[in-house]
Amino acid sequence: MSIQASAFGSAQTLRPVLRPAQDITPGLSKIALQNQALRPKLRPSDLAAVPVPVVTKTASDPGFARWISGFERRARAHGIRADVLRAAFKGVRYDPDVVRRDRNQSEFTKTIWEYLDSAASDTRIRNGKAALRKHNRKLDAIEKRYGVEKEVVVAVWGLESAYGEYRGSNDIVQSLATLAYDGRRGKFFEQQLIAALKIIQNGDTSPRNMTGSWAGAMGHTQFIPTSYLAYAVDFTGDGKRDIWSDDPSDALASTAAYLARFGWVKGQPWGVEVQLPRGFNYAQANRKTTKSPGQWARLGVVGVNGRAVPNYGNASILLPAGGQGAAFMIFKNFSVIERYNTADAYVIGVGHLSDRIKGGPAIKASWPRGDRALTFSERKEMQQRLTRAGFSTQGVDGKIGPKTIEAVRAYQRSKGLAPDGYASLSLLKRLR
Repeated sequence: MSIQASAFGSAQTLRPVLRPAQDITPGLSKIALQNQALRPKLRPSDLAAVPVPVVTKTASDPGFARWISGFERRARAHGIRADVLRAAFKGVRYDPDVVRRDRNQSEFTKTIWEYLDSAASDTRIRNGKAALRKHNRKLDAIEKRYGVEKEVVVAVWGLESAYGEYRGSNDIVQSLATLAYDGRRGKFFEQQLIAALKIIQNGDTSPRNMTGSWAGAMGHTQFIPTSYLAYAVDFTGDGKRDIWSDDPSDALASTAAYLARFGWVKGQPWGVEVQLPRGFNYAQANRKTTKSPGQWARLGVVGVNGRAVPNYGNASILLPAGGQGAAFMIFKNFSVIERYNTADAYVIGVGHLSDRIKGGPAIKASWPRGDRALTFSERKEMQQRLTRAGFSTQGVDGKIGPKTIEAVRAYQRSKGLAPDGYASLSLLKRLR
């Protein structure tokens, strides 16, 4: 399996794809994030009285300046005050680099093992243990309040911002305004921009202190604005939900609150590495197929120690690199982490890093390291060729989701191959 990713170093942020709420695409969870102001919208007559735009003189692109003029009217309809708009857009300019990064991201790919090599590198594990010791008292308090293990919260922190070292320096208002104006996902980014203005209007931070990634993710654990409005918490009790401060308390508590909100089960692992029996029916490796660990053990699926996995609840089997790589028995908490980011690699990265910070072992199985990730164009080609061969992927989008995996399996069965659903380069060459 390949994932969208940038060229990550072992100590940098490791968010492989846009968060669920950042890109509504097949296979990505949709979170109810819109936090509308509880006030009536302005009437048409009120809109006519909106002041002349306050930022066009600083907008270097004429079309961007016109867009801002129209956006200000829409923002006022969402309850954003004129003084907030004036302060937020002061000095804001169209940022072509943000657009370039948005359009090019799908071409960057990593294999699952390359990603995990960095996500759970020795440096990241060591720094995670140090962060756990440094903030142990507040993390204990966060775990007690929200019921989410502190190692999991620290692992999210480690992958999102390298424990606060890489929080992003982009001006969030400028980035979101640029992306909304660009139009490729304009509606989504305008929604995020309005949410960002509400955060400023609420007094949680100032416009120029609101910094983060080029795509609008903010703070130590990279909340997007709508997620922030819906789930961020004021853990320190100072009246602000400050996820930007050098003090990570509010950000870490907000992450725990978010995971708790989506059903985190304390004491349950995200997943456990397992061994598959010879002749395993790969059709059973399906998120929709769930069994108790005891039932899996009766089918020969056991832990790497050769014994049945403890009964943590119903689970499914995940093969992120098909039959040639590691196999995992995944539980409900896998799906909870998935609400933060739906890429399997990200979820495994958070889960495995948390296990290593806690003192757990490295993944035992080997990976097919001779393989390389398919490029975006190759993934689209595979979907096209599968569909032409009679194994429809239900669309061509370059994303290897459940429908494409099932099409791969059907093709593999038709050719007498192990139907593990792994969309590899060798399979594409065979299709050619």
